[in-house]
Amino acid sequence: MLDEIGEMSPAIQAKFLRVLEGHPFERVGGSQRVQVDVRVVAATNRDLEQAVAAGEFRRDLYFRLKVVEILVPPLRKRPEDIEPLARHYLKRFAAEAARRVRDFTPEALQSLRAYHWPGNIRELRNVVERAVVLSADDVIDAHELALSQLSSAGETGRRSAERPAPFVPLTLDELEQRHVQATLEAVGGNKTKAATMLGIERSTLDRKLTRWAKQDG
Repeated sequence: MLDEIGEMSPAIQAKFLRVLEGHPFERVGGSQRVQVDVRVVAATNRDLEQAVAAGEFRRDLYFRLKVVEILVPPLRKRPEDIEPLARHYLKRFAAEAARRVRDFTPEALQSLRAYHWPGNIRELRNVVERAVVLSADDVIDAHELALSQLSSAGETGRRSAERPAPFVPLTLDELEQRHVQATLEAVGGNKTKAATMLGIERSTLDRKLTRWAKQDG
C-alpha cells in the first residue's frame, strides 16, 4: 500500500516504475538482487492527470498504476458517512484511553454533519480523539468539538464574507511553539498524549521543549 503516490520525486518514480515492470532491485545497504511478485494499491489526493500534464508525474508510471481506479469523494460530499465514522473512532479511542465516553449529543452530531471537513477523514479522526480525551462527561457535546475555520480545498472564497482575524507576524518556529503549548494545555500537560495528537515521537517533543526553554531563558 503506497499512500500519497503523487508526492514521489521524479527519481523515485523512475525506480518504482522499474520494479513494477518486473526488473530486479537491491535493498538499501544490500548487494543481492531481488525480484518480487506483488499487487500494488496506490492512493493520492492529487489530480494525477493534471500532474502528468504539468510534467510533475511520469506518464508511463501513471498508466502503469491506473488499472482499477476507485474514486473516493471527500467527506464533505458524503455526509451520510460522517456519523458512523465518528462513532467508530469514538469507540476506538474510548477503549484506548480507558474513557467511559459512549456517545455524542444530538447537537454534536448535527455539528459534525454540518461541518465542511477541510482535513477530510484525518481531521474527523483527530477531532473525535481530542473530544474523547478531554470530555468531562460520558457524552460528547458540540462545544467539545474543535472544528477548524479553514476552507476546504477547492472552496476558495467560501468564507470570504467572514471578517479575517488581524494578521500577527510570527516565525514558523514561534507558530509551532504556540501550537505545541496549546496542545499540551489541552491534554493537561501529558507529553505522551500531546506527542500522539501532534503526530510526532515523544523524544522529538522533549527536544523541542528543551530548545524553547533555553531560548526563553
